Amino acid sequence: MAKVAFLGLGVMGYPMAGHLKSAGHDVTVYNRTTARAEDWVSQHGGALGKTPSEAAASAEMVMACVGNDDDLRSVCLGEDGAFAAMAEGTLFVDHTTVSAAVTRELHDKASEKGIGFVDAPVSGGQAGAENGQLSIMCGGSEGNYVQAEAVIGAYAKLCRRIGESGAGQMTKMCNQIAIAGLVQGLSEALHFAQKAGLDGRSVVEVISQGAAGSWQMANRYETMLDDKWDHGFAVDWMRKDLGICLSTADENGASLPVTALVDQFYKDVQKLGGGRWDTSSLLKRLQAIDS
Repeated sequence: MAKVAFLGLGVMGYPMAGHLKSAGHDVTVYNRTTARAEDWVSQHGGALGKTPSEAAASAEMVMACVGNDDDLRSVCLGEDGAFAAMAEGTLFVDHTTVSAAVTRELHDKASEKGIGFVDAPVSGGQAGAENGQLSIMCGGSEGNYVQAEAVIGAYAKLCRRIGESGAGQMTKMCNQIAIAGLVQGLSEALHFAQKAGLDGRSVVEVISQGAAGSWQMANRYETMLDDKWDHGFAVDWMRKDLGICLSTADENGASLPVTALVDQFYKDVQKLGGGRWDTSSLLKRLQAIDS
């Protein structure tokens, strides 16, 4: 069992850290809002660090699951950052979805201190985190990955090394690109069914068993038809992720016309007041156009 620090207790990090404690690891947590960390310790036990460096002190492995590039830098760097307290030979595992550029930057800074670094963004949403069924895509050296995998298994159904530093984040971009198109397609199908006077549930029952079937269809169609959006992965976070995808595509020359279009559709959802709605709320946008 490892001595682990977990930085960031949002909708994903909170249950992920809980799985580490349940697996028998010695866990210290940090969260920007201290009350959230106090709640976690009250529920799971373990210890609380008032700063990232305090949480990381004496840890063999430090996990982070925060918001964006700037949040990740803030928990890693500076006097109160985790890197300041981490010893040579320890390992930092980043579960945040961030740019490959900041991943490479922090990988290099960690290497200067003799700290291992694995970028390990996750897919599976809040339910996947709560059920310990996340798909985790990793970038980093083979040795660091093997060390991380043994601990990550507490909340993963699949964990795989894709390549060197940044490969995990690039793979997560592929994930978000694929999801954006799928959700828009599902939204259009359900909207079309409604306009045609069809029963949406009956339609999905049939088409989900053929080539149109997908995770999004199986897990989101009922809430979409019930006009429920207060769950899952928020539109604000999806736009952050798609922004990373589009910026990276500008750098590597990839053509992402559908992704760019769906990103603008999510901007429309934000204008409807749906920034915290689930990403399946693209259907709500279509319905609003017709109203």
